[in-house]
Amino acid sequence: MTRITKISTGVLAAIAGFSSVAYSAEKSEGFVEGSKFTVTSRTFYFNRDNRNGETAPGGAGYSEATAQAFIAKFNSGYTQGTIGFGLDAFAMIGLKLDTGGGRNGGRSSFDVLPVDSNGDARDEYTKIGGAAKIRAFDTELKVGDVFPTSPVVYYGDSRLLPESFRGTIFSNNSIKGLTLQGGRLHSMSQPVSSDMRDGFATFYAGPVNSPGMSYFGGDYVLNENVSFALHAGQLQDVWNQTYFGTNLSYALTDNLALIGGFNYYRAVDEGKKLLGEFDTNIWSGRFGVQFGGHTLALTHQRNNGENDFDYLRQSDSVFLDNSIQYSDFNAPKEKSWMLRYDLSMKSYGVPGLSFMTRYGRGSDIDYSSANSVYMRRDAEGSPLVNQKRWERDIEAKYVVQTGKMKDMSFRIRQSNTRATQFESDLDEFRLIVEYPLVSL
Repeated sequence: MTRITKISTGVLAAIAGFSSVAYSAEKSEGFVEGSKFTVTSRTFYFNRDNRNGETAPGGAGYSEATAQAFIAKFNSGYTQGTIGFGLDAFAMIGLKLDTGGGRNGGRSSFDVLPVDSNGDARDEYTKIGGAAKIRAFDTELKVGDVFPTSPVVYYGDSRLLPESFRGTIFSNNSIKGLTLQGGRLHSMSQPVSSDMRDGFATFYAGPVNSPGMSYFGGDYVLNENVSFALHAGQLQDVWNQTYFGTNLSYALTDNLALIGGFNYYRAVDEGKKLLGEFDTNIWSGRFGVQFGGHTLALTHQRNNGENDFDYLRQSDSVFLDNSIQYSDFNAPKEKSWMLRYDLSMKSYGVPGLSFMTRYGRGSDIDYSSANSVYMRRDAEGSPLVNQKRWERDIEAKYVVQTGKMKDMSFRIRQSNTRATQFESDLDEFRLIVEYPLVSL
């Protein structure tokens, strides 16, 4: 993969085409007229029980926390003219409701709230930021605090407050069916941090002193049955990543369809190799059937590399079928299978209610050739080999369809995992309640 450089306005102009044919005048709705303001309430309960207790990898035992968030977002329209200007801004606050006398996780991947030096959760924290934006023809450019949505860098929103990044991003829709996007990011802000200039951190290797993240790619919808995606990203002095994916569907009858898909990543060390040398490729494939409100799918995933397939911490930058609630099934040489069932109750007269259950199992995990950063060893100091794990998830969600509570959502997520030496056994439960308090 070639090195990704900073994106100049000249490159953006070339991508957009900057022709009168490409430009749609009706898109310039006005700065105020096209604006939108929302305030969302999010109540988050998180319970994780490491069945191994203090002997589990990471040394964490039972953790529990309840917190409340209010997330306000303002997205302006664009000023009139060939080149329109606008502004996005947000203000978010997370409030501690209960941590049960220290059961808040204490500086772990569990954390719902930021913690102090003693591992105690803070009573509250805030995130405030914004981005200036420009639209010319079919290209939109944002500079400031942004929320990228690429398979190689996708902001995470699985905790109390969403993750954000600081930098420059763009998107372009000049060609029908094709969406291009890219950017240069200088820092990231973790979901439990008020600091908008945190350094970069990866999920498995932790903090890394990289000067920036660059990415570029596109998604193409061929028709209602076939779509493709190709993206590339570079975490400077750490890795170059490429991603290819496709989604397929084929209707057999009005109520019956076959579905499928494929995802592939390759990650290669780059520059100063801050996380050691590696050349990892991992892929997943999916095949299933949809019948009315029922969907049943079987997936297989395989990591052919000698190290964990890593990604930015707490982000959703891993478009693999077997990357689920807790496990990613991405350990060295790991092979995994998963069976998933989804049910939409709309066809049974209960719109807004849905259920999901899945079971995944991974095996053949082998750290014998891992580099020093990703190496995991047993109590005797030998690399872990022949490791296994499984995870079972159950989820129910309901979105209120009418009345004063319209769009209020309730989601419960239960997860159970069991593993050999390299991970802990745990039971996890999440309850998430969201309500749009304001939408203007």
